[in-house]
Amino acid sequence: MKAIWNDVTLAESDATIEVEGNQYFPPDTIRRQYFQETPTHTTCAWKGLASYYTVTVDGKTNPDAAWFYPDPKPAAAEIKDYVAFWKGVRVQP
Repeated sequence: MKAIWNDVTLAESDATIEVEGNQYFPPDTIRRQYFQETPTHTTCAWKGLASYYTVTVDGKTNPDAAWFYPDPKPAAAEIKDYVAFWKGVRVQP
């Protein structure tokens, strides 16, 4: 799977985990130079507290376009630190 935004591959992996229709990429497969952690957080009843990244590519910024669970609840332990995308980031095989 690949996550692409602004014609740049942000992450690529053959070991993503699908949860609720979202592909979660292993943390070591994202290209960290495009990611900045933000103060945004949301809560999922069964996964726990999500943290967010803003994605910046070629001077264009996509705020809170990626999220991850640094300390998920036990039911979501397998996606700890894995990164998922939205806000126009294409995820495709």
